[in-house]
Amino acid sequence: MLTYKFEAKEQASGQKISSEVQADSERSAADKIKKMGYIPITITLKSNGIPLFVSFKNRVSSKERIIFARQLSTLINAGLPLVQSLRSVLKQTKSKALQAVIAQIISDVEAGKNFSASLEAHPRVFSKVFTSLVAAGETSGTLAASLERLALQQEKDAEVISKVRGAMVYPIIVILVMLAVVGFMLVKVLPQVQLLYEGFPGAKLPLVTVVLLATSNFVIKFWWVFIVFLVLAAVFGSRWARTLGGKQVIDKLKMRVPPYGALFMKMYMARFARTGSTLVASGVPLLQVLEITGDAVDNMYIKASLVAASEQVKGGKALSDSLAGDRNFLDLVPNMLKIGEESGQIEKMMERTADYYEKEVDNQIKTVSTIIEPVMMVLLGVVALVIVAAVLLPVYGIAGQSGSIR
Repeated sequence: MLTYKFEAKEQASGQKISSEVQADSERSAADKIKKMGYIPITITLKSNGIPLFVSFKNRVSSKERIIFARQLSTLINAGLPLVQSLRSVLKQTKSKALQAVIAQIISDVEAGKNFSASLEAHPRVFSKVFTSLVAAGETSGTLAASLERLALQQEKDAEVISKVRGAMVYPIIVILVMLAVVGFMLVKVLPQVQLLYEGFPGAKLPLVTVVLLATSNFVIKFWWVFIVFLVLAAVFGSRWARTLGGKQVIDKLKMRVPPYGALFMKMYMARFARTGSTLVASGVPLLQVLEITGDAVDNMYIKASLVAASEQVKGGKALSDSLAGDRNFLDLVPNMLKIGEESGQIEKMMERTADYYEKEVDNQIKTVSTIIEPVMMVLLGVVALVIVAAVLLPVYGIAGQSGSIR
């Protein structure tokens, strides 16, 4: 049940009141208000003062969207009307944020709005791919099949993204552990070495110890500077990443920097082929497919290549020829598209391309792990060597001085 705020008039006196009511949808809320003896003026979904989707807690995850599409497909395929299917999905949904969205969609559909248009009103929840597939299903009368294809496509996409993120977790964890160890040595261990040396007047510290001690003293006295720096770096870094220039740099690095460049390229090819196959199979026109996949791939350079290819396709050129030789697309993609164009089975060729690159993502992750692990071990070894040298060299120096005094 959702909470709605409403303004209404008393039927007898005409006096305005403001209150709240629990209901499954806006229409259900209106019915309850009328039964209470009021004439509803405005009804709005209560969001507890927090704008929907602003906080992390109120976001709708990809898993929740997949379940929504699959449940709705099953119910519609069983012969239930759309609104009744939506109400059933609403009752089974645990996410408060998605409940609010579904309730609004039900109200829009009951008011005569198309289902796809109702979804488009929530772009932060339902992507262009989602709404376009639903629109194609509505037009062709195959909404259940389109939703099933959509759920499968999103599952595959989420699986690939999860694997790529997993490949990036290991080096991040190693770096964080390394920074924690270095911080501990700087704050706790090296100051003890300095105190030890103060008992030996005239003793000279090795250069590596001097540098690390200076760093240690700075960290101890001005630790707040590091915190301020990290906060500012996080804030301005995230803002910069959302700018056009920042996204250009990040997208370029993803595609070109080894060993992750090859991994991201294969992920982009898999996403392009999987999304394109799903859209073509659902009857979406090719030019619209190129526009939607450009957004779905989520890389500015690949999107620019698809926009350029779209212009060539408008001029009568085949899509495979338009993408051939483009450095933002791996060679297999236009080759498979050409086979699909010649055989009239472009969606099947794109599906096979997606299957191939999804397997290649797995292989590339193993390759990245093989490369990253020894690099991380060497880096850890170098850091450990520097710290050990900074701690032990002064000790050996003291032992040498003691031996010479004897």
